[in-house]
Amino acid sequence: MIILGIIAIVIFLIGIGIYNSLIGKKNQVTNAFSAIDVMLKKRYDLIPNLVETIKQYMAYESETLTKITQMRTQAANGNITDAEKVQLDQQLSTTVRGVMVNVENYPDLKANTNFLNLQSTWTESEEQIAAARRTYNAAVTTYNNAVMMFPSSIFAGMLGYQAMPVLETPAEERKNISAKELFNN
Repeated sequence: MIILGIIAIVIFLIGIGIYNSLIGKKNQVTNAFSAIDVMLKKRYDLIPNLVETIKQYMAYESETLTKITQMRTQAANGNITDAEKVQLDQQLSTTVRGVMVNVENYPDLKANTNFLNLQSTWTESEEQIAAARRTYNAAVTTYNNAVMMFPSSIFAGMLGYQAMPVLETPAEERKNISAKELFNN
């Protein structure tokens, strides 16, 4: 009888450990996504200054700048899902990257100190977002392993926890960049 009691206590303690581990891993994923959110907010706050500075030089790019402003407004609205945030972030990154490439056609803009500072801050922000994405993907992978592996998968199933998707780079961003094309344009 004592042996059965000890076994029951050990199983109970193991169950508590697995449960707490799953909760901790889920919270790490939430925390990592929040870090991405903070970095995206920082980037969104840069956009109005960047757009206003570029507007002075890039008159014919006004449609693109308007699109960037609309995406920023949509993102700042806060009434979008996490999946929509990720998609909007990818669209915004692609659009701004295109504008930054077109800056090469505007020597006065390239020499503008305010623009150079904004460009530097933008690059730093992009690097921080990339680091936050890596942290998020690591947290998601750890969480997914716990959700899928035995015996924690049993508890995960009881709690309704399911595997989460990692953030992926869009196919167009994975293409090789041709330095020849960049310098010939």
